Amino acid sequence: MLQCTSSVGANYREANDSITKKDFYHRIGICRRESKESKYWLELLLHSNQKFSDKIEPLIDEALQLVRIFASIVKNNL
Repeated sequence: MLQCTSSVGANYREANDSITKKDFYHRIGICRRESKESKYWLELLLHSNQKFSDKIEPLIDEALQLVRIFASIVKNNL
């Protein structure tokens, strides 16, 4: 879980330091995929630990928001 979450930040940083637009959008695509993976793992965690739903559900929502943001960036490029 920590690996896919930290990968979003690392790839976003790499995207911002990209030299070409192609590399930027490639990295943003990776950010989107990693955000989706983070959401998946959080959903699994929620299903196995309902007593922590008040802590996990906001994280799932944040991951979904990131997916949408990165998808919008990629879509606006097309």
